[in-house]
Amino acid sequence: MKEKYLNLFTDYGFKRLFGEEDSKENLIAFLNTLLPQKHQIQALNFTHNEKLGATQLDRRAVFDLNCTSPSGEHFIVEIQKAKQKFFKDRSVYYASFPIQQQAERGNDWDFELDAVYTIGILDFEFDEDKSAGNKDVVHTVQLKNQHNQVFYDKCMFIYLTMPNFTKTEDELETDQDKWLFLFKNLHKLHDVPRRLQQQIFLRIFEKASIAKFTPVERQTYEASLKYYRDMKNVIDTHVEEAEIRGEERGIEKGIGIGIEKGREEGIGIGEERGELKKALEIAKNLLDVLDNQTISLKTGLTIEQIQALRAKTS
Repeated sequence: MKEKYLNLFTDYGFKRLFGEEDSKENLIAFLNTLLPQKHQIQALNFTHNEKLGATQLDRRAVFDLNCTSPSGEHFIVEIQKAKQKFFKDRSVYYASFPIQQQAERGNDWDFELDAVYTIGILDFEFDEDKSAGNKDVVHTVQLKNQHNQVFYDKCMFIYLTMPNFTKTEDELETDQDKWLFLFKNLHKLHDVPRRLQQQIFLRIFEKASIAKFTPVERQTYEASLKYYRDMKNVIDTHVEEAEIRGEERGIEKGIGIGIEKGREEGIGIGEERGELKKALEIAKNLLDVLDNQTISLKTGLTIEQIQALRAKTS
């Protein structure tokens, strides 16, 4: 491996830097750049995924990270490496588990809920953003009414479309910028950038250094990296093939349109020529009985065309 630091889009890399007990500080600092002030986190507890859901089917919903704060907020954090057909449906479905978990037994529960946040770090763009040319990186989604006012503020989805993040090191201004830069570029870096010399980032670079992995850690990471690269290669190949098919269909459609347009234009030209020939025949029979002005009115020919016809037949 040529990279000096691990790739954060691998399962192993993400969980090593954000999902271990000694990495909680990293996760808290990152999440606080995305959360509203009233839900800033001071501490976190990791929740085991297998405790979620009431049925065996529900328990198949395994998140990358699932945690709660001491004040009760729930956080689902996921790296999404590939576009899924029903990705948004899946996000809502997963968010329903920590909501259901809060139900208290007995008759005294008043249905008050703690906030649930779903944070998705995406290695792709939403189709509607691509079509509209929207290059937003952070997408905050809440339940709103017809007046665009927040109806319920305890269920929020925050999506980070990483392909849209294009800032260079010199353009990093906020802590959020720095975290996004780290997510996208950590595995491409050879030294700690000047803008990331804060203590928390220095600890991340220390833990992300592949040279310091044990043989077992290195083997585990290489397997995770291979899976990520293989999947990305398959996705990229499908995209390229789809683009080629789209171009071929576009060419075929263009040829078809061209042929049809040519046929229509040919018919039009033929009809125009037929009408002209008919008008000239009528005009020729009227030359001996009518003047040029009258013949022009009756046939639609110009005075010049009739004069030329007289000269030709005289």
